[in-house]
Amino acid sequence: MSDFLTHECGIALLRMKKPLAYYLDKYGTTLYAFNKLFLLMEKQHNRGHDGIGIGCVKLNMPLGQPYIFRYRNSRKDSLTYSFQKQVKNFEKLVKKGVMNENDPESVKRHFGFAGEVLMGHLRYGTSGVFDEGSCHPYVRRSNWETRSLMVLGNFNMANAAELTRLLIERGQHPVFGTDTQTVLEEIGYHLDEEHTDIYRQKRDEGIPGQEIPGVISRQLDVSAILRRSAEAWDGGYTIAGAVGNGDCFVMRDPLGIRPCYYFENDDFHGFASERVPLMTVFDLAQDEIQELPPGHVASIKHTGEFKMEAFAEPCEPRPCSFERIYFSRGNDPEIYQERKALGAALVPQILGRIDRDLEKTVFSFIPNTAETAYYGMMAGLRENRRNEVKRDILDASAKGSLNEEMLDDLILRNWPRGEKIAHKDIKMRTFISQEKGRKQLVSHVYDITYGVVGPEHNLVVIDDSIVRGTTLRESILKILGRTNPKKIVIVSTAPQIRYPDCYGIDMAELGKFIAFQAAIDLLKIHGKAHVISDVYEACRAEMRKPVGEMRNCVQDIYRPFTAEQISEQIACLVKPQDTPWKGAVEVIFQSIGNLRASISENCGDWYFTGDYPTPSGFAVVNRAFIQFYDKVDGRPYDLPI
Repeated sequence: MSDFLTHECGIALLRMKKPLAYYLDKYGTTLYAFNKLFLLMEKQHNRGHDGIGIGCVKLNMPLGQPYIFRYRNSRKDSLTYSFQKQVKNFEKLVKKGVMNENDPESVKRHFGFAGEVLMGHLRYGTSGVFDEGSCHPYVRRSNWETRSLMVLGNFNMANAAELTRLLIERGQHPVFGTDTQTVLEEIGYHLDEEHTDIYRQKRDEGIPGQEIPGVISRQLDVSAILRRSAEAWDGGYTIAGAVGNGDCFVMRDPLGIRPCYYFENDDFHGFASERVPLMTVFDLAQDEIQELPPGHVASIKHTGEFKMEAFAEPCEPRPCSFERIYFSRGNDPEIYQERKALGAALVPQILGRIDRDLEKTVFSFIPNTAETAYYGMMAGLRENRRNEVKRDILDASAKGSLNEEMLDDLILRNWPRGEKIAHKDIKMRTFISQEKGRKQLVSHVYDITYGVVGPEHNLVVIDDSIVRGTTLRESILKILGRTNPKKIVIVSTAPQIRYPDCYGIDMAELGKFIAFQAAIDLLKIHGKAHVISDVYEACRAEMRKPVGEMRNCVQDIYRPFTAEQISEQIACLVKPQDTPWKGAVEVIFQSIGNLRASISENCGDWYFTGDYPTPSGFAVVNRAFIQFYDKVDGRPYDLPI
């Protein structure tokens, strides 16, 4: 994705199934699970760079001993730094004689992350300041184990403002007003309710006070607590957490918008946002990893009992298609094939734009995350060319005109040619992100390969998606223009992004989308500017309705034009004017039909189609247009609806 977007966070949770001594005997270290947590997070590093957090809950700690631990950090190298810091602390405790590294009980007592429940979070923030305090996990502390709570997740609640209002109406005093706080407090509220109910019942039955905590711990039903908590949630989420007594859980939204996978072996229950990290870190086959079903919660009691239960009514899944297009690691076997299919599906459009002249066309990709789709595109081009050659040979053979010269012409000419044109300079990117003069320096993020493209060539470059078009206009097209091609064709494996996302991706402000800008321009060019004000009034009218009765009025902005017309205007908008290169720029987008054929028919495509999977989505899109029209910045779902 050439446009920089913050996006989906990564989660990891490990529940040790054996005592710490088992791992020391079998693997030679009491840090075995801690090391696995690091690897599981490192293999999901693509999902977060703003900061990390790790948490631990220890089972059966003696009275007076801490049992819940957390560490968070927002440095640029926070993942490596945080784990190195903990290891150094471990070594320091050993060196000072405070802890015996070969005594599991000593390690558990003194080292904070030597507990049975370990969890980690990689943050890619979509709101707020990116500091240590905004990193997960969030903790709600109590001097009761069974009221202490630690929560982390990959989520965005589209009705965050309403959830905050619910807390206030209940009598609480929320401070930050973020969906993270509302999730923590909602679960905490129902945890307190169940805890109090059990406590009062047992107290009234005459059970001694010192025995009541054990009874509460045994009777606490985490799944029921989460079922009640989730009743008000409208969004995409994978949420993991643990109660102070060691009961832990992972839950996934009813539509499966956010991903989650899990496994169980002799040593662990393990959960992560992606399948491949679990496969790699624990040396598992693909069929040993399960997908957490949408609308289900997996819970593990402190006693080790594992349960999988539904907490919501079943509905048709709508998993986020951007997970497949861009966010998840491309070495997942399914995602790899799907991204290749996305690239291959674009071949007919590409051939039309270059007049099928493969001999004078160079194919490439930018950025590196588009490489897999590039392989699919090249495979599709080669297959198309092979079929052409086969057809021509059969025709010539039938006519008796086949000869050696014709074979040479057919076989040796007009084959697709791929080249590595752009090379990303990672260090330069890091430096530029800290500079005010980013626009002046951003053109040096990529180096190019000189001498492989000439003025007679078309240059076709495939990208994952085009969201805002800013990086294309200010950087990439200027860089590619240095090769001096006749024409540059930018190919997006994703369709036009027309509507805001409110379930996790930082794509909420409608006016920033290049497809929306193109449609607004076309309305003005074609004398239909009244549509803009008409839609504004329609959106205001919708906002007076109950959330569940709203429709997407913004679809009327795009209705007068074909996708091709909008693509042509996008090409005009992204073409840089302040560059010596004066060749043509064209832009191709994936069709919705090809997207569904390449990924799945039920993939979540609301940012392309405007067909939102939950009621709050329609409120958000209408609110987003009102904010655009009124020139109000900010995420539309952060304001009361």
